[in-house]
Amino acid sequence: MNEKIIKEGLTYKDVLLVPQRSCVKSRKSIDISSNLVKGINLMVPILSANMDTVTEYEMAIAMARMGGIGVIHRFMSIGEQARQVEKVKRSESYRVDSPYTLEPDKTLGEARRAMANYGVTGLLITDNAGKLQGILTRRDVVYEEDNKKLVSELMTPREKLIVAFDHIAFQEAKKILARHRIEKLPLVDNDGRLVGLITSKDIIKTMEHPDATKDERGRLRVAAAIGTKDGALERAQELVKAGADVLVIDIAHGHSEMVLETLDLLKSNNIGVPVIAGNAATPEAARDLISAGADAIKVGVGPGSTCITRLIAGVGVPQFTAVLECAREAGKYNIPIIADGGIAYSGDIAKAIGAGASTVMLGSLLAGTEEAPGITLTKNGRKYKVSRGMASLGANINRNSNKDTENSEYVAEGVEAMVPYRGSVVETINQLVGGLKSGMSYSNAMNVPEMWK
Repeated sequence: MNEKIIKEGLTYKDVLLVPQRSCVKSRKSIDISSNLVKGINLMVPILSANMDTVTEYEMAIAMARMGGIGVIHRFMSIGEQARQVEKVKRSESYRVDSPYTLEPDKTLGEARRAMANYGVTGLLITDNAGKLQGILTRRDVVYEEDNKKLVSELMTPREKLIVAFDHIAFQEAKKILARHRIEKLPLVDNDGRLVGLITSKDIIKTMEHPDATKDERGRLRVAAAIGTKDGALERAQELVKAGADVLVIDIAHGHSEMVLETLDLLKSNNIGVPVIAGNAATPEAARDLISAGADAIKVGVGPGSTCITRLIAGVGVPQFTAVLECAREAGKYNIPIIADGGIAYSGDIAKAIGAGASTVMLGSLLAGTEEAPGITLTKNGRKYKVSRGMASLGANINRNSNKDTENSEYVAEGVEAMVPYRGSVVETINQLVGGLKSGMSYSNAMNVPEMWK
């Protein structure tokens, strides 16, 4: 017992990377890509945290476009979280497999409501058999005042459309769009049934973000958080159905029976996507979570700037030591480690990866960005946004605001803070990536595995 009490533990502030003789000629040549889980590689090894002031669909889209990934928080209804996932999955793909459709006998008013609800500027018109009848775009209706007019009277009919058959190649679709100067290319099968849609907007996005984190169908990847209590399986199944690529079991103390039981529940029900479990702080926790089926381990108990678990509960392991020890254990099973919390500077990312982490999760550093949820406040002439730990009183009140439950026994383990407005998350991530590459250059590491050495 005494040995455990006096064992040394280190935070990121306590350590520095020792400069090495370096053969790195240019930081541009450094490869920072790393596995999130087996089968999912991130060109930028950064996750945006599953906090309600950090990640909803806008942040998740931005992170995936840059080569990272966002974890949509769980403090909303199952349906709303699933819709957030769907927004990410539909935001970018050179091909849309299930485009929004409407029947030709619907009214213009119904069409306008559908466009507003889906957030699109056009609808493909199909009959009851799914055969393409035409297309209705904003330009077809912008000057029309009679909302009772039928879609069939306003749409561009099938015979005037340029269409392509299913399985058309990406480059060929580009040529057709350019040749005919059109923005939408409907895809049909041999019987004329609608099977997909390719848009010039999505092709341009694909070319603008070559490092984007995408699935095999060209859609942006997204992760989503779940809890451990009743309804966890239902939430997980709905999120996977909506397109979530990864699930994250979100609980402060990951080395608990609740997490182990939830892992077993998900795996025994063949959930179908990788599951990240946490948060862990010891090699024993990492070992137990891996044995229960975790595909990656999130490490960090209390290191975050808005987390006060260590002050309230007196519990935690200094983060550099926690990452180092958990990574050693997880490495025996080839399971990646995600360093979650305690990162204030780009140098801390380099230290976390040097300690063995494959990726890092950022919360407060991203909470002040434009893409983070919440309003921007102005105080004394400066802009701020709110950041809070998910165990804070405010977060607890927010997620229980629609429940008839008492919170008299709740003890907050997080705080709320106003963080400076940072502008676009793209700028913040670019600065952090630059610092990480600089640290790797000093360490003579051309890639993440070399950094681990």
